Amino acid sequence: MARYIIIGAGAVGASLAAEFETHGIPYLLVGRGTQIAHIAAHGLSYRRPDGHRVLGLNTADTATPPALQPEDILILAVKAQDVEATTEFWAWRQVEGAGFASELPLVTLQNGLAAEDIALRRFDRVYAASIRIPARYTVTGEVVVGGEPNVGIVALGRYPEGLDDTALSIVADLTKAGYLAEERPDIRRWKAAKLEHNVTNAVELFGGPAELRSKASADLASEARAVLVAAGYDPAAPSEWKIDISAWRVAPESGIKPGQQSTWQSFTRGATSEVDYLNGEIVRLGRIHGVAAPLNAAFQQAAARLAIDGRAPGTRDIGEFYPVIAYGAALSGPASLQSDRKETYENP
Repeated sequence: MARYIIIGAGAVGASLAAEFETHGIPYLLVGRGTQIAHIAAHGLSYRRPDGHRVLGLNTADTATPPALQPEDILILAVKAQDVEATTEFWAWRQVEGAGFASELPLVTLQNGLAAEDIALRRFDRVYAASIRIPARYTVTGEVVVGGEPNVGIVALGRYPEGLDDTALSIVADLTKAGYLAEERPDIRRWKAAKLEHNVTNAVELFGGPAELRSKASADLASEARAVLVAAGYDPAAPSEWKIDISAWRVAPESGIKPGQQSTWQSFTRGATSEVDYLNGEIVRLGRIHGVAAPLNAAFQQAAARLAIDGRAPGTRDIGEFYPVIAYGAALSGPASLQSDRKETYENP
């Protein structure tokens, strides 16, 4: 029976470990620093719409990595900016009675489009996943997940395309663990659709009128879509889900609030930022394919300045660098490309 090595003990990784623990699926949660030390000593404070539990989890510290078995499946739950160093660390670890960990299946849960290509430099069997989960990790030892009745929604497939028995097995285990999960042979389309939304994460870092922030989000997503299409992507639409996700929602009294997604959480904790792999990915693709992405570039730069200055989310007004509504100007171009892909994402 497969054992899942969950690498990264943030909101996504710790909540996945909690659900595997609850549903009897073999796993080991591996992390570093105060978060994994707290979980190892005191358990994980796990808050869901149906209640609060403190769960003892199977843990290991990266400083003393666990012995790997041939049946293990690695799940990469770190942020996109940490994938390079993390895959380098794990790929060449010895598997008991076998070769290197690079021969084991590796699941990538990152936002953006970069993680899979980075992983393929070292890992032969990469499985990409696009995950929607309203989860928050801002307090050491605590994770809040507001999805109901299911934890979250996952599309997963072999990267760059296709399915195999391992992909189907992972989807089955995620379903058993309380996720709405579906295998997708065209997983790059689902990752692109998620990125089309995730570029709006940067808006949450800034204060300002709600109307202006909403306009900025729409324009960022439209610009991202134009670039993705030019780069050859056909982002998946919500109507393409084969599983029924109509009853899934963010519970209103769950403690999960709009505007506190993964990028906001990283800035709140003073951690490194994934913006270069979200808005920056759109900027990169735009440069390659000759499509301007000035809005994503502006938000990428503004987020970088916020981080350099050590400022908390909301301490800089969006109107300082995005004066569309604040100064009565009309933005032409990207907004006209806005698609009908309306989805609610809350994803670390």
